[in-house]
Amino acid sequence: MDFKTEFKPITVQPQQIEGKSFEIIDQEIGSHSFTKEQYPIVQRVIHASADFELGKRLLFHPDAIRAGIEAIKNGKKVVCDVQMVQVGISKPRLEKYGCEVKVYISDEDVIEEAKRLNTTRAIISMRKAVKEAEGGIFAIGNAPTALLELIRLVKEREAKPGLIIGLPVGFVSAAESKEELAKLDIPFITNVGRKGGSTVTVAALNAISLLAERV
Repeated sequence: MDFKTEFKPITVQPQQIEGKSFEIIDQEIGSHSFTKEQYPIVQRVIHASADFELGKRLLFHPDAIRAGIEAIKNGKKVVCDVQMVQVGISKPRLEKYGCEVKVYISDEDVIEEAKRLNTTRAIISMRKAVKEAEGGIFAIGNAPTALLELIRLVKEREAKPGLIIGLPVGFVSAAESKEELAKLDIPFITNVGRKGGSTVTVAALNAISLLAERV
């Protein structure tokens, strides 16, 4: 392949590109306190975002990795707050364990209930999801209101997620929702601050599904 630029890529082989990226991350991340179980998630979040600050500010409940692997191997549902998270997830790895990836935010009953109550669809979608996904993984990368509602439902014992990946991005309630998540005594993966998003949420979940294949 002839690139019409002075700069030439190191390689155009997909696996080599990924491998080289991980080498660069390992070289540049510097000192950290992540465990060997947590580091693959950090590595893939940085790979997805090219943001070392974001990766190094990830927070893990001590049982997060174990709980995520267990939920996948037991075929629990994976609930996403938005379609953007849903489409990025590597479904074949999950489906071989019987996991179903669900997103409720565009369901007609959710839309109608949100209008009736004059609230966000994200909030109503979590109320619906917790009834169908006990013990499942909740992957929230876009909507802080979804994360805050899920936290409320956990506190009121109306929800029993196996793992919450709470990495919403934004200026309104994003950082605060993650602070609240980090106070819960249930398995979670989150981060400090406003950064996050669908891409890094997908990266974290895909990293856990890769680990599930290997253990």
